[in-house]
Amino acid sequence: MSTGTLTAPTPLGGPRAYLVWAAAVFAYAVAVLQRSSMGVAGLEATERFGTSATIVSTFVVLQLLVYALAQVPAGVLLDRYGSRVTLTAGALLMGGGQVLLAHTDTVLLAILARIVVGAGDALTFSSAIRLVPAWFPAARVPIMTQLTGILGQVGQIGSAVPFVAILAGAGWSAAFTAAAAMSGVSALVALLLIRAVPPGTARPRVRQDLRRIPAVIGRIVRHPATQLGFLTHFTSGFPGLMFAMMWGYPYLTAGEGLPQPTASALMTALVVVSIIGGPLVGALTQRHPLRRSTLVLVILGVMLVPLVAVLLWPGPAPIWLLLALIAGISIGGPGSSVGFDFPRTTLARHRLGTATGVVIMGGFVGALIAILLIGVVLDVLRPDGAYDLHSFRLAFAVQIPLLLLGAVGMIVSRRRLRRRMAAEVPPWREVWRSGRWRRL
Repeated sequence: MSTGTLTAPTPLGGPRAYLVWAAAVFAYAVAVLQRSSMGVAGLEATERFGTSATIVSTFVVLQLLVYALAQVPAGVLLDRYGSRVTLTAGALLMGGGQVLLAHTDTVLLAILARIVVGAGDALTFSSAIRLVPAWFPAARVPIMTQLTGILGQVGQIGSAVPFVAILAGAGWSAAFTAAAAMSGVSALVALLLIRAVPPGTARPRVRQDLRRIPAVIGRIVRHPATQLGFLTHFTSGFPGLMFAMMWGYPYLTAGEGLPQPTASALMTALVVVSIIGGPLVGALTQRHPLRRSTLVLVILGVMLVPLVAVLLWPGPAPIWLLLALIAGISIGGPGSSVGFDFPRTTLARHRLGTATGVVIMGGFVGALIAILLIGVVLDVLRPDGAYDLHSFRLAFAVQIPLLLLGAVGMIVSRRRLRRRMAAEVPPWREVWRSGRWRRL
C-alpha cells in the first residue's frame, strides 16, 4: 500500500517545502490565466469566428462544465499518481488547448480547445493544495491553503494586462500562442521541482481495481465531511465565480449604468478584498478548527445582506453599497476554501485527492447553475438583449434560494459530521461554562 522510507524524513515547512509550494502556486496561476483568457477576448472571438456573443459565451460554460465534471476523475488520478504527474499533465493539456485555439477559426475546434483547457485546469488546483498538508505542519495548512488560492489569482492579472496587450498589439494567434508557452514553462517547472511528499516520507500509493473505483468514490461522496466541504464550496464560491466569469461586468455597466473605468475598478476590488480576507479566514480556521462551519455561515450572512439590499434599493445602488456587495462576494472565495479543510482533517490521506475534487465541484456546479439561471431570466425579460437594472435585479435574485439551500445543506451535513466527532466538538453550553468561548 505504501513505500518504505530509506532516509530520514525531511522536516515539514522548511525551504524545500516553500520551493515546491511556489512551483505549485505558479502552476495554478498559469491555469487561472488560461481559464480567464477567453473572458477578456470575447469581442475578438465574435469577430474571429464570425458568430454571436451567445455562442462565444458557450465556450466559457462548456469549459466550466468540463472543469466541474472532471474533478472526481482528476482526484482519482491525483490519488494514484501524485501532484507532480497531474500538474505536469494539466499544464500540457492547457498548452495544447491554447495552441489549437490560437490557430483555428472554426467554432467547433474552438469549443474543443476550451474543453481541453477545462480538462487540464481540472487537474491543477486540487493537485496544488494536495501538496500543502504533505509539505507543511498541520497548524500551518489552513493559511497556506488560503494563500495558494489567493496567489493563484495573479493569473487573472496576467490575462487582463500582458495577454490583452499582446492581443491588441500582435493579434489573436500571437496572444494565445504566448499563453500556451506559459503552460509549457509551467509543465517544465512542475516536472523539475515538484514532488508529492518530502524526501524520506512514504507516499500512500493506491493500487485500486478499476472495478472498485465507483464504490470507493461512492463512499467518499457519502461521507459527511466530503458533503460539508462540497456544500461549503458551493454556497460560498458560486457568487464570486458567476460575478467574475460572466455576469458581474455586464451588471455593473448595463444594469447599474456605471462607466467602464468605475466598473473595472470594482472588478479589481473583487480580487483585492479576497487577497486581504484570505489570510484572515485562514488564521481563524487555524485558531478555531472546531468552528469552521460556523465561520462559513457567518460569511454567508455577509454575502447575503448586501445582495438583498442591492436588489431592494430604489434606483441605481450607491457606490458604497456596490462595494459592500463585492466585498461580501469576495470574502466568499476564502470562505469556500474552508471546504477543503473538512475532508483533510477527517478522511484518509490517500483519499484526499478524490475528496478534494468533489469539494471543488461544489463552487463550479453552483456557478454553472447561477450563470444559466440568470441568463434564462434575462432572456425571458429582455429577449432583445437590451438588459436594464430591473431585469438584472430579478435575474440576480436567483442567487438567494441557492444561498439558502446551500446553508441548509451545510447545517444538515454538519450535524451528521458532528455526530461522528461528538467527543471533539463540545456543545456551545459546555464551551460557555468552561470559559473557552473567550478563545472563540
